[in-house]
Amino acid sequence: MENKLIIKNASELVTCSGFQAKKGLEMNELKIIQDGAIVVEDGIIKALGPTDDLLKLFNEEDYHVIDAKGKAVLPGFVDPHTHFVFGGYREEEYSWRLRGDSYMDIMKRGGGIINSVRGTNEASKDELIQVGLKRMDSMMGFGVTTVEGKSGYGLDLDTELKQLEVMQALKKQHPLDIATTFLGAHAIPPEYKGRSGEFIDYMIDEVLPKVIEDDLAEFCDIFCEKGVFSIEESRKMLSAAKEKGLKLKIHADEIIPLGGAELAAELGAISADHLLQASDEGIKRMAEENVVATMLPCTAFSLKEVYARARYMIDEGCAVALATDYNPGSCHTESIPLVIALATIYMGMTPEETITALTINSAAAIDRADEIGSLDVGKKGDIVIHEFPSYKFIPYHIGVSTVETVIKEGKVVYTK
Repeated sequence: MENKLIIKNASELVTCSGFQAKKGLEMNELKIIQDGAIVVEDGIIKALGPTDDLLKLFNEEDYHVIDAKGKAVLPGFVDPHTHFVFGGYREEEYSWRLRGDSYMDIMKRGGGIINSVRGTNEASKDELIQVGLKRMDSMMGFGVTTVEGKSGYGLDLDTELKQLEVMQALKKQHPLDIATTFLGAHAIPPEYKGRSGEFIDYMIDEVLPKVIEDDLAEFCDIFCEKGVFSIEESRKMLSAAKEKGLKLKIHADEIIPLGGAELAAELGAISADHLLQASDEGIKRMAEENVVATMLPCTAFSLKEVYARARYMIDEGCAVALATDYNPGSCHTESIPLVIALATIYMGMTPEETITALTINSAAAIDRADEIGSLDVGKKGDIVIHEFPSYKFIPYHIGVSTVETVIKEGKVVYTK
């Protein structure tokens, strides 16, 4: 029975079936099997279908069996945008924000990303690994089976590499998979004030080659924003990373409509993230070029900003994904239930679109839709059993996790 699992009698086996991002109205297609069963062998999905049909083909005595009667079974959630490896916290800044200080005002006072740079620089690699394990445990409890993690709290060679090396270590010590992103151009360090172009050159000439040499990242990202990095600087950084084999992401159009969405389409980025101020033209271009639009509603909620136009983007044919943006400053939460509540109540997304956005589309946002994000034969056996009979309870139970059991590559890794 080792490495062999059957889950049977699921009231709903919500497959989210597909091997690429779902766009527009396709996001409502969850492809549900009533009274479903799924077979996983050696970590890979071997078969799925109605329970009666599958049990005629597979002998239960040869498998570890989980009876999911009265429960909904879904793919594991994918969180495609986080900054979860960091040192120190910024609780004081949060209280400043509650008094009315803006995010940009806090940055000007020495807070914001630069504050986390100091904390991360001071933390040892082992300290970052230990807190990283705890944070991943929490994510797993919310049904996440794969998470993206960014560097960006170093802004120098040593600490950027330290963050990425920590994520490589965490991959070996924790059941969750990690997609790693190099975000060296996350902010302008004080010593480069007024010289952002020179900082980009430093990242390209000194840091990026070492990231590539040590095989530490799959993606390159940049904070393309007024007062941070311009369109031209972002194009230069991302083009250099693409030439060296990294796939592209971009923090785009969060605070002002700078044209980050258009740049993402131009460069063939896998995803563009935030997009609170993305233009109609940028959204159109992203849909045409199959750039996943990753929404981060908890960040808008935390900063008291307008939400990204998820409803408009879907109606215009975009593939929309959802993520927590878990980080120590603008969005200190890894709560998938909060993401779902905000997406359905305030962003105009249907429950079905929200599930798609956290499974197959979020897998596509880290370029892994061919191996995770849905329950399909040949994909990893990343499965979540929820305590209620329908996926509709997930948004309905507002802000509360419905996750009962998490299975990673066919092995139970969390039970409520």
